[in-house]
Amino acid sequence: MTNKEIKALISLLDDEDPEVVAHVHRKIVELGDTITPFLEEAWEESLDPEHQKKLEDLIHDLQYGSLAQRLKQWKEEGAQDLLKGMWLVSTYQYPDVTLQQLKQTLAELYYEAWVNVRPEMHPYDQVKSLNHVLFKLHHFSANTKNFHAPANSMINQVLESKRGNPLTLCVIYMILAQKLGLPIYGVNLPNLFILTFKSEVIPQFYINVYNRGLILSKGDIDNYLLQLNLNPVDIFYEPCAPIDIVRRALRNLSLSYEKLNDPEKATEIEKLIDILADETSNQVPPAQEEDGFGDEDEDGYDHDDEEDL
Repeated sequence: MTNKEIKALISLLDDEDPEVVAHVHRKIVELGDTITPFLEEAWEESLDPEHQKKLEDLIHDLQYGSLAQRLKQWKEEGAQDLLKGMWLVSTYQYPDVTLQQLKQTLAELYYEAWVNVRPEMHPYDQVKSLNHVLFKLHHFSANTKNFHAPANSMINQVLESKRGNPLTLCVIYMILAQKLGLPIYGVNLPNLFILTFKSEVIPQFYINVYNRGLILSKGDIDNYLLQLNLNPVDIFYEPCAPIDIVRRALRNLSLSYEKLNDPEKATEIEKLIDILADETSNQVPPAQEEDGFGDEDEDGYDHDDEEDL
């Protein structure tokens, strides 16, 4: 369609006949999100709040449909690029954010981490050095004051505000660590997402990023599970796949919208989770998956040290 034809089509959204409006809506959806700039232009030119609301809803539908398609494609491509998966989560609320913008921000953090974390260091010292860069120099910390904010699950917002939930902070930490060559991976603990340093050099240990990179032993994980009356199954100790991390990020996001009494958005996020459903992947049971959404004194965060973050 020509630009003139597209604008004429959009103008028909104001038609008094509901059937005409419904037909136009379907036609616009078929055209896909490439038509979004025309809808945004029409919104700016309109003085009718009701018409603007129709345009807003249509823009959202197009962007959501595009996100669902890209998420499906990411899964079909193997779902190995964690940063891309987390970027897709962010585009639900921030459709204009680009993957390149995230890469640029992370590249700046990586350079500083590279200067401080040296290959000849003991793994514990490597972790402590990375902790220093993220938590002391750049002041990343747990967002305990606004824990249920959807922004905590969106990596672009966490990189900007330097406040996040356990999972998103872990993702940033893990991406940097792996770029540095460190064998650090995500672990799906119930109520708290953590990392593990797993190599043949030293015994496996764990990292609680939500508590500024506190190093934990297997015994600490055993005790944590014991407090929750859970059996110590492998999923709580071993690395999980990127798709499990992105699915968990979406589940956290869905619960955030529920907490904010926004069931429509929560339902949309649940549909995105369904796209990533995989019976063979290691998933935390839904009731246990949300990061710290239970008793916030059991989220692994040292509240007494909050002012130092």
